[in-house]
Amino acid sequence: QVQLVESGGGLVQAGGSLRLSCAASGLTLRWYGMGWFRQAPGKEREFVAAIAWSGSSTNYADSVKGRFTISRDNVKNTVYLQMNSLRPEDTAVYYCAAVKFGSGSFRHNDYDSWGQGTQVTVSS
Repeated sequence: QVQLVESGGGLVQAGGSLRLSCAASGLTLRWYGMGWFRQAPGKEREFVAAIAWSGSSTNYADSVKGRFTISRDNVKNTVYLQMNSLRPEDTAVYYCAAVKFGSGSFRHNDYDSWGQGTQVTVSS
């Protein structure tokens, strides 16, 4: 059974940094495309970043390009989201998602396994 567990969220001031982790179990991470999505109160879930199963390509939402970096460690079965220059509008619950042989899609319907999420709050 695939399980994804996010961690690393918290409260940070605008301009600060956080690194989110997504620990995967029940799967061999190197075969999976991974994505990060977020959902703010009263808003739709939105794409943040994704990395293809091969690790050869990444994909970012325009709102986070140049500030966020997605990476993977297939030995540790963990995916990371490094978030720099955080803004109050980045406040949301961040979710990790996985799909076998995924190419780094921005569409949430393309993913079939999801974590429970971790809260990120950025104060102004």
